[in-house]
Amino acid sequence: MADLFALGQLAAEPLCQRLRSSPAGLTYEEAARRLQDFGLNLVARERKPTILQEIWGRARNPLNALLLTLAAVSYFIGDMRAAIVIVLMVLLAVGTAFIQEHRSNEAAARLRAMVKTTASVRRRPAVGDGDFAEVPIESLVPGDIVRLSAGDMIPADLRLLEAKDLFINQSALTGEAMPAEKFCHPHQQEINDPFDLPNMCFMGANVVSGFATGIVVRTGGHTFFGQLADEIAGRRVPTAFDQGINRFTWLMIRFIIVMVPTVFLINGLTKHDWLEALLFAVAVAVGLTPEMLPMIVTVNLAKGAIDMSRARVIVKRLNAIQNFGAMNILCTDKTGTLTQDRIILKRYLDIRGEESERVLQYAYLNSHFQSGLKNLLDIAVLQHVEMHGILGIDEGFAKIDEIPFDFSRRRLSVVVAHGPDKHILICKGAVEEIFAVCSRYEIDGTTGRLDESHFATAKEETVALNSDGFRVVAVAYKGTRRLANRLLGRRRTRPDFARVHRLSRPAQGKRRGGHCRACREGRTREDSDRRQRGHHAQGLP
Repeated sequence: MADLFALGQLAAEPLCQRLRSSPAGLTYEEAARRLQDFGLNLVARERKPTILQEIWGRARNPLNALLLTLAAVSYFIGDMRAAIVIVLMVLLAVGTAFIQEHRSNEAAARLRAMVKTTASVRRRPAVGDGDFAEVPIESLVPGDIVRLSAGDMIPADLRLLEAKDLFINQSALTGEAMPAEKFCHPHQQEINDPFDLPNMCFMGANVVSGFATGIVVRTGGHTFFGQLADEIAGRRVPTAFDQGINRFTWLMIRFIIVMVPTVFLINGLTKHDWLEALLFAVAVAVGLTPEMLPMIVTVNLAKGAIDMSRARVIVKRLNAIQNFGAMNILCTDKTGTLTQDRIILKRYLDIRGEESERVLQYAYLNSHFQSGLKNLLDIAVLQHVEMHGILGIDEGFAKIDEIPFDFSRRRLSVVVAHGPDKHILICKGAVEEIFAVCSRYEIDGTTGRLDESHFATAKEETVALNSDGFRVVAVAYKGTRRLANRLLGRRRTRPDFARVHRLSRPAQGKRRGGHCRACREGRTREDSDRRQRGHHAQGLP
């Protein structure tokens, strides 16, 4: 732990030297060598059991132990029929449960193999998006340079090199529900808890807002999250069903302990035939024990698992069926469905629902200049590569500043310079959030004031598009130098936007297009005069 505090006090250059890395990242050859030294970046998880372990896990049951004991006793006293029946019931119950659970485990393993978790890593020679490439998270090694943006999971224990408005949620490690702000500069104050280090991010946390780059210092089981996983891996808490079976088994054992000796002594003392008394006592024990119970329970649980499989639910443990049926309310996180992971943008419309190149232009500028990891919507917009040349981005635009996306504001703002004296703020985000900060719309160079009827219409159309499989977002812009200076001064006042457009993305392969709205323009006399001269009708201001 002392090394973490020491790393937190170092500047970027000596930090990279200590970790035998550089801000440009590791080479692929060096990363491969370190992967052999440090191992995969994986935390402890339940190991896949062998077939014998699966059979033993099903057979290891107090009720089965009681039945097999009675079968053994019946065999030694010559009651072969009872011994065979009891053993056969146990074998059928264990075999049925094993077959069902083995098939479920195999199906779950195939699903896990389909899920690939990656991290954005800078390695040399650079490939991919700029100088970052997506690599499997398990291949991360100490010294790797990793990029983080809103929504990302922290893939390893990291020391930050760059950070902008970075807030992370580390409640899985600390229990603190409020996001913690992180910075990149070295710290000198005395800190006792490593989770309070302002420039360290730990595996198991996730990025709430902002973006950053960091250097990996610990991976796999050496991380705090990995150490926690080592302690809890393999521990399986008995379900209510298991506890009920155990209580019933011990109840039967208590009855047998009391009844069998009593019956044996009474018969022996009254009839003076101790062998017959012993046989009768064993028969009482067998009669008290329900031999068919394991088979009946297993068949019913297996039937429940089969019914769940028809609803595309994999039941890995048959005993979970009872717990599932005992629930009154089930709360789940919507994770979406398996798709081609591809979005197509085909339409970009103004407030009247007509095609508008300006909508695409502003959306392209926002997606092009944002620093965070580009999502599928950004990629769909950037696929319209002809916009790059039409707008003359390389010669006519330069990024000034930005406010990264976060899940509270639900929008991302970028300030770009267009010429020496003109700055444009372009914002993209949720329809409700964009309309909340806009007051005017524009159609073909003419503007009007937004009112509740416009927003009501937008909400209706958004609901209609969502029900048809679309995701709807909005884009707004304002061109004022004052607003850009306000952002550069980090004053977080609510901006006045000049335009808002809405783009929709197809879901699950549907190829229908976008949607848009427009909103507020500046209130100054100069802006009013420029509108009257038709300035904004000529393209980007």
